[in-house]
Amino acid sequence: MRLLLAPMEGLLDADLRDVLTRACPYDWAVSEFVRVSGTLLPHRCYRRVSPELLSGGRTAAAVPVRLQLLGSDPSCLADNAANLVELAPPGVDLNFGCPAPTVNRHRGGAVLLDEPELLYRIAAAVRAAVPAGTPFTAKMRLGVADTSKAVECAQALAAGGVEGLVVHARTKLDGYRPPAHWVWVARIAEAVDIPVAANGEVWSEADWRRCRAESGVADVMLGRGAVADPFLARRLRAHGGAGDCAIDRDAEWAELQPLLALYWRRAHERLRAPHSPGRLKQWLNLLRRNYPQAEHLFRDVRAVRRPTEIDAALVRHGIAAATLPLAA
Repeated sequence: MRLLLAPMEGLLDADLRDVLTRACPYDWAVSEFVRVSGTLLPHRCYRRVSPELLSGGRTAAAVPVRLQLLGSDPSCLADNAANLVELAPPGVDLNFGCPAPTVNRHRGGAVLLDEPELLYRIAAAVRAAVPAGTPFTAKMRLGVADTSKAVECAQALAAGGVEGLVVHARTKLDGYRPPAHWVWVARIAEAVDIPVAANGEVWSEADWRRCRAESGVADVMLGRGAVADPFLARRLRAHGGAGDCAIDRDAEWAELQPLLALYWRRAHERLRAPHSPGRLKQWLNLLRRNYPQAEHLFRDVRAVRRPTEIDAALVRHGIAAATLPLAA
């Protein structure tokens, strides 16, 4: 089996990707998308989204990060892919899964799933620009408003040269509302001759087992479930999903504390002061699904606006910002 770390625009940035891959081994991760719309982007645009490109395309834990492109113009996407491969990324991925209205209004992401022929032309153009040996993958949903074109879209991407496909088992209209329709992943996997991974609503070992059983595929991409439970992938690898193992949340929280400290330091140094507290709160909001300690910390910082107040709250909860040096 392969475990993949999902791209999550506005949530899983390079800093969080770094700490999550320190906590768990993943086969690869995918970056947030780089929006391509009519211009040839400079290299700094790719490095801004995936600073791992400055370190061989890998996180500090040596997990390769494939860079994701989003757009609707086959020629422009191909030109940018050719420009991107000059930086030797571990892989190039295409985004046909983003359901955000702003993105969709500009003909990007999941809205293109009504146009299988366009998906084929995009994939074929980018395939011609990405050299053999550089993995070329795509992520899609089941459709825009329904699943009527799901199989056709997957076949179009495969025919265009995509080597692997991640299927988020919901439509654009579904957004992130449960359930995920994993049975559709099975239908897609049966219809294409490339590896298919399932994605959506995997929050626990039990979810992972059901996902694999209903989808019939071995590979799973973890998204918000990995953010809410940073050691989920490690438990899946250790126990093979044979059954729900006893989870020592206190021990995991102790292991998570220096990673929280590291994430906060990087967010604080990278972002303007008014924005950095929100990034930590966003992660804590998901962590409190599994960790009572995160619930207590989240309540303490919920109304906080200044970084110095975040520092003080972390110290009160036994998490010192100096726990790990920034270069660690």
